Amino acid sequence: MTSPTSPSDLVPPIESEHFTRAVTELGDKRPVVAKEAIFNAQGVKIVEKGTAINAKLYERLTAHKLPQPIEDSLVAEDVVNGHILREEVELMLEREPFYARMVDSPAERAKRLDIIEKLPLPEAMAFQLTLGRDVRPSVYRHSLRAMWTMVWLAHHPLGKRFELGEAAAVGLLHDIGMLHLDPTLLDNKAPLTRAQRRQLYSHPIISMMLIERHHVYPKEVVRAVFEHHECLNGSGYPRNLMAADVSPLGRCMAVAEVVTAMISGDNTGGELRLSVLLRMNMHRYDTALITRVMGLLRPELDPGSQAVEPLADPVARLREIDDIVAIWPRDAAALEALTPQREAGLAIVTQQMGQLRRSLAEAGLAPAQLDQLGDAALDPLLARELSLLAKEATWQLRTLARQARRRWRAGEQGEYPVMLQTWMDRCDALGDALLSDTERAHQDD
Repeated sequence: MTSPTSPSDLVPPIESEHFTRAVTELGDKRPVVAKEAIFNAQGVKIVEKGTAINAKLYERLTAHKLPQPIEDSLVAEDVVNGHILREEVELMLEREPFYARMVDSPAERAKRLDIIEKLPLPEAMAFQLTLGRDVRPSVYRHSLRAMWTMVWLAHHPLGKRFELGEAAAVGLLHDIGMLHLDPTLLDNKAPLTRAQRRQLYSHPIISMMLIERHHVYPKEVVRAVFEHHECLNGSGYPRNLMAADVSPLGRCMAVAEVVTAMISGDNTGGELRLSVLLRMNMHRYDTALITRVMGLLRPELDPGSQAVEPLADPVARLREIDDIVAIWPRDAAALEALTPQREAGLAIVTQQMGQLRRSLAEAGLAPAQLDQLGDAALDPLLARELSLLAKEATWQLRTLARQARRRWRAGEQGEYPVMLQTWMDRCDALGDALLSDTERAHQDD
């Protein structure tokens, strides 16, 4: 998918209708009241101090532009605090073995939990976390996992407590901006419109702005929140940053984001899927961090691995993928209707095709390695692993085919060179065969 590059084009108003609706939904679940009178931008009072906030006030609140964030004017009962964060992380560690393996000793576990309990939480930020817990629980649970993962990734023998505190804050708050956006974005099975995709690209910027305005968190925390979807090869968003421009905490958070997205109570075979994803994307993330994560994975012990549906013949599919990679027209000069702009665009695709070829080889999927597997029946776990590798490679090929179309820009009436059209058709056919409708919809604009 194309990643936007200009933050100013992406940021919707932070006081969006979606966040206001979530606030009123929270008011229907627990007492939420205005701790001060709420005025609109013209100075007209629209809500009295002490008024209970619930769904009945939604229309009134969204009919006016407010001069300050609405969460600054509200207070709720039983808001999230450090003690609650500690308790909920402890409960997560009891239920999710992968995250429990991130700590070696009771003493180290207690140290990390102490750091989490003492995180600074301004009142407005605590209110938003409470809203996440009660109204958008998937965002809240993801943030808890990311917080714990960040403390693990940032830990090193000479590390200081404040460094682990910064890492914990990044993990906890990196997705706070998602609470202000269309909740449809949280449904992994729903296809996204172009407008919704632009909202999704904006959430690191919104999260950064929400955190920065409190003047509580160090600049390293704010920066890492902004960078949490950036990749070292420039394929991330919102700014397409390259490796030298991504901070150490940003690199950690990018890996933590992938880890926690793949391994949760909702994902089947998360450890096996994560292993495949990381091995096929070594060029996107910090290699040392990936190595640490890979050392923690135990897909053979994960009961969910057995639920991964294998392909009928994953080795044959991987050979087909190798054939498609091999027929990519690397010599752009051989293509008809070539222009300097098209040549430059295809050169970028060629470079990324080279990365994909290297990723396949590093994952043990070079032609000679596939030949060694032969046509004999595969071990069930290996069959599932190869199936996931084939699907990930297919996803990447389909992405490259869509990118090649955009960079050639033939237009509705134009034609692509035969070699390029043949290659794109092969990619599309493979995607139709291996990817679900939902997976293809999430890749489309």
